[in-house]
Amino acid sequence: MTHTARRIGRSLALVLPVVLVLSGTLAVTSVPWAGGSSQTQMLTASSENVSVRAKPRAPQDVLRDKLLAELQEKDPGVALTHLQRTVEERPSLAKHCMSIARALGKAAVQHYGPVRAQTFSRPVCDTSYAAGVAHES
Repeated sequence: MTHTARRIGRSLALVLPVVLVLSGTLAVTSVPWAGGSSQTQMLTASSENVSVRAKPRAPQDVLRDKLLAELQEKDPGVALTHLQRTVEERPSLAKHCMSIARALGKAAVQHYGPVRAQTFSRPVCDTSYAAGVAHES
């Protein structure tokens, strides 16, 4: 008796996961994903509509986003200091320094207001931060 029960148990242990996976897959493929239509839609895999891998972001865009987040978390002075250090460490970013500092100035005005944002001004990247503050004010 125990030998038969053990054999049935092993068979179920092998078959049950396969049945569950297949039933779950079939359930997902028949879900109406579009919402409003009364027709049954089937989810099908197609190699024609494969999404294209995103292009790597430019270093200046990554730096700008990082510094804008830092401006929100800490203050513009910290972000400007990190901008200056990064440009000194990576001279290839120097040509983007003015646009990044200007973006920091604009974001500082939105976050701190024009008067307080101006107090963080420094001569980083030819005072582009101050230009961004003045433009946004």
